[in-house]
Amino acid sequence: MALINKSHPEEFILLGFADRPWLELPLFIILLVTYPTAMIGNIAIILVSILDPCLHSPMYFFLTNLSFLDMCYTTSIVPQMLTNLGSSTKTISYMRCVVQLYFFHIMGGTECVLLALMSFDRYVAICKPLHYTLIMNQRNCILLVSTVWLTGISYAVSEATVTLQLPLCGHNKLDHLVCEIPILIKTACGEKETNELALSVVCIFLLAVPLCLILASYASIGHAVFKIKSSEGRKKAFGTCSSHLIVVLLFYGPAISMYLQPPSSITKDQPKFMALFYGVVTPTLNPFIYTLRNKDVKGALGNLFKNIFMSK
Repeated sequence: MALINKSHPEEFILLGFADRPWLELPLFIILLVTYPTAMIGNIAIILVSILDPCLHSPMYFFLTNLSFLDMCYTTSIVPQMLTNLGSSTKTISYMRCVVQLYFFHIMGGTECVLLALMSFDRYVAICKPLHYTLIMNQRNCILLVSTVWLTGISYAVSEATVTLQLPLCGHNKLDHLVCEIPILIKTACGEKETNELALSVVCIFLLAVPLCLILASYASIGHAVFKIKSSEGRKKAFGTCSSHLIVVLLFYGPAISMYLQPPSSITKDQPKFMALFYGVVTPTLNPFIYTLRNKDVKGALGNLFKNIFMSK
């Protein structure tokens, strides 16, 4: 199967908030602030996780992957959003749209599974502490992360490729800020019920199943935490797990509302605000959530900045 439809338009017009021009300047300013904030925050987490020996553990290995993923995720859409919001030209070339479509969904699909893996790590650490080093050894961690990335890539390549085969019948206007699978399916003409069904089935496995595993993990974790006699131990366990749970809710909530319904039933502004949320807000907040609620990361960041200033 060809990766792209040969009868495609030369470019798409991303309508965005063209019907509400008063929203464009505030959104442009917000993105101009949040994008570098997200990049700096996630780079800081990657640096401290690599440079501080105290953070050389599976939890921070997965957190490093999440930070790298969030950087790629927000970079796949925010520069295009800034270009569209900051100018009167709202176009994106077909090839740029295709590249954005693949990258955006690779990152989104990978994050779905990675968050489930991170909850499994916390489950093993708290509920099976004596077996933790055996189960979450370096080889297994690399194998698990590789599987997560492969799953995200497989989902994006298969779904995006099938979506790009749909006939557009000359339509080149997308009522969105970015190129996203549900919107392309909604814009397409002809028979597309098969694509809608395929997307729903895939997203059940990629969203609903990992979320159920996460909730099951945290139910077991909650039961185990209440058995910990030390109040300090309970506090530390709750601090680490609550950070992850907040990130899960911030990501899965908008993603489920967007992908677990037929594209034809999506309302006009829903995809725009959902994309802003899970593509911009979540990657920006993640570093702060993990930093503010984690003494180890705060301490490592403090040491990193102290070493930088002392070297100067």
